Amino acid sequence: MTTTRRMKIEAMLKDDPQDVFLRYSLALEMESGDDWEAGLEILEQLARETPPYVPAFHMAGQHLVKHGRIDDARRALREGIEAARAAGNSHAAAEMSELLMSLGEAGEG
Repeated sequence: MTTTRRMKIEAMLKDDPQDVFLRYSLALEMESGDDWEAGLEILEQLARETPPYVPAFHMAGQHLVKHGRIDDARRALREGIEAARAAGNSHAAAEMSELLMSLGEAGEG
């Protein structure tokens, strides 16, 4: 049996289930493996933690756009911009602002 990257991440998470970067990595692996909704849940959990994991907002926004949930993407990005600014992360805030602006007036059907 071939050990996948996702399996390796899940094994490491057993040793340290609260590791933020491992959880984020697992969410990204889930997206690439067509388990995007479970991955999105992880990203949303990371975004709700104290302190929030700022990259989770941006990635959640990207995933939501990819799957046609534009209004939800806008919400995630707006919340992420606020979290990034509160954390003093102007670079992340700018990247999310750029993605948000690129959505323009597009909406869900």
